[in-house]
Amino acid sequence: MKYDFFAYIARMKHIKRWALMHSEVEENVKEHSFDVTVIAHALATIGNTYFGKDYDITKVLLYSVFHETSEVITGDLPTPIKYFNESINSAYKDLETLAAKKLLATLPDEIRAHYEPFVLPDKADKEYYLVKCADRLSAYVKCLEELKIGNKEFAKAKKSIGKDVEQMPLDEVKYFVKNVLPNYEKTLDELE
Repeated sequence: MKYDFFAYIARMKHIKRWALMHSEVEENVKEHSFDVTVIAHALATIGNTYFGKDYDITKVLLYSVFHETSEVITGDLPTPIKYFNESINSAYKDLETLAAKKLLATLPDEIRAHYEPFVLPDKADKEYYLVKCADRLSAYVKCLEELKIGNKEFAKAKKSIGKDVEQMPLDEVKYFVKNVLPNYEKTLDELE
């Protein structure tokens, strides 16, 4: 029997993000997942180190790596469409769940249980919520990067996503926003 899960995951590099917007630097889901993983790890480490949190770093990393896997089947539905109304949003969430189940079905029975919690996460889990925060921060960083090179297409998205980021109640997010986020706007020479 053939197990296609890993071949599907490898195809994340073909799923383009920001489909309705002109991007100076195109981004795919695989690149985005890496960025989310780096940010989520930073948030968990900041939370554990400075705010007495007890994030399970392994869970944070695995949620991050697999948080967009269903998109190899569904594609990346643009945000304005995904959130146009409650019925579209609900139907898309159902589709994502079906896609995740289809992906999991391509794994051997003996190892499926090791992947299932991360491909079909418990959305009430604090580590999963941290990854969702990292996901929004990653989108905000994309806006900063596009604006930095003069692409005004991302100005409205930056404002909208910035409001979401401001409303995140976690101390580790506020720390990241204050101490890390401004550095994404620097040039290479400014980083040295």
